[in-house]
Amino acid sequence: MQGLEHELKNPPPQKLVVEGVSKQFKIRRNIVQALDNVSLQVREGEFVCLVGPSGCGKSTLLNIIAGLEKPDTGQVLADGQPVTGPNRMRLMMFQESALFPWLDVLGNLMFSLNLKPNLSRKERREVAKFYLHLVGLEKFAHANIHELSGGMKQRAALARSLAPNPAVLLMDEPFAALDALTREQLYGDIQRIWEQRRKTIVFVTHNVREAACLGDRVVLFSPSPGRIREQFTIDLPRPRDINSVALAEHTTKITRALKRYLPGAATEVAE
Repeated sequence: MQGLEHELKNPPPQKLVVEGVSKQFKIRRNIVQALDNVSLQVREGEFVCLVGPSGCGKSTLLNIIAGLEKPDTGQVLADGQPVTGPNRMRLMMFQESALFPWLDVLGNLMFSLNLKPNLSRKERREVAKFYLHLVGLEKFAHANIHELSGGMKQRAALARSLAPNPAVLLMDEPFAALDALTREQLYGDIQRIWEQRRKTIVFVTHNVREAACLGDRVVLFSPSPGRIREQFTIDLPRPRDINSVALAEHTTKITRALKRYLPGAATEVAE
């Protein structure tokens, strides 16, 4: 009982804490306020989607969480420690796969495992093969990158991001360039992998339906300047079908909220 009381008085820290983050950029002679006093908490193992139209600062926030950019004011804490730069425990997956064309698929994964120098080459190979199996690419381990389809490249990029075992996976519109059918297949893949590995994921998108399909929570941004306006809990069981009626109800609710802040922008973000 005493231990329980201690836990209640001293709850474990959030995996990520964004505290009052603001960021400006100078574009020619103009100052653009990308983020304005943004605060957000992300729990261990939570899948959080940041949604909003282009220019709302969601990718800027992701870069700040990754340590690739510094805020003008405020701070980001990861496991209670200030983020001061990039760290292998917070890895980024971009819209483009960014795979090395001179390495085969297995070689790309093994290269990412250089972040873990304690592993021998044999161990790196075994880990790489495990994650290729996880994303369904074990038969393509020795394929050249140019031989892969767009969806397969993104699967390989996902496996490469997961292989070093980061605590937090940051995903910046990783499916935006793919066709609708391939995206739907990857929605199923990433939900399956998330349920197996329970990584903390922060996922940026401008597609409301995609956000509702993937996220435990959808965080709604508005631009000029970028601010968090509302947050929505998605309590649907997994795996979720992006075309389901239940999901459409959540999508409609979020899109209506967005319209209140951004008249005229709903067509772009709802897709």
